[in-house]
Amino acid sequence: MQTTELIETAAVPSRQHVTPHAGRRDMSAAEAAVASFLAALGVDLSGATLRDTPGRMARAYAELLTPREFDLTVFPNDEDYDELVLVQSIGFRSLCEHHGLPFIGTAQVGYLPGDRIIGISKLARVVEMFACRPQTQERMTRQIADWLGEHLCPKGVGVVLRAEHLCMTLRGAQAPGATTVTSALDGLLLKDPRARSEFFTLTQAAR
Repeated sequence: MQTTELIETAAVPSRQHVTPHAGRRDMSAAEAAVASFLAALGVDLSGATLRDTPGRMARAYAELLTPREFDLTVFPNDEDYDELVLVQSIGFRSLCEHHGLPFIGTAQVGYLPGDRIIGISKLARVVEMFACRPQTQERMTRQIADWLGEHLCPKGVGVVLRAEHLCMTLRGAQAPGATTVTSALDGLLLKDPRARSEFFTLTQAAR
């Protein structure tokens, strides 16, 4: 879950500073734990090229688990725009919560505006916010859609994620190139056949 600090005035646009919640971190303990983990797997860390690996691994995972703060900028829909707004091919990387290995892919995020429209770069920020944590792709897809529904109150929201899971391609099934596709739809993008068809046609074209 994220915490937010409201910085909204009578001026237009409105802004909401979003600070994703992060637990307390102890990088020294993380580095020591990584060293113990690798040693337990039989990795000799005494050589010059591996001596600093535990620290690098700890910092790498900390980076993967740290989304950036951002200002959610929302504008009045003065033109009464009521057609689909879709941002395609938003790249993301997340961590499979079952194996601790990355899954990497793209997000297609769209909405049908109500009274407000969002700065389009913020859609990528929302994807990042939910990607930078131990995740399942199914949950992440739903979280993005729910968050946008809550903060924008649009007429409809649609999210499609396509990702390659390294826990599937590097181990286990060992199926290189396999991708997983998940979707979440709300409002008119769920209930209206024309809007639903348009959304999926456009997201398929982005593959």
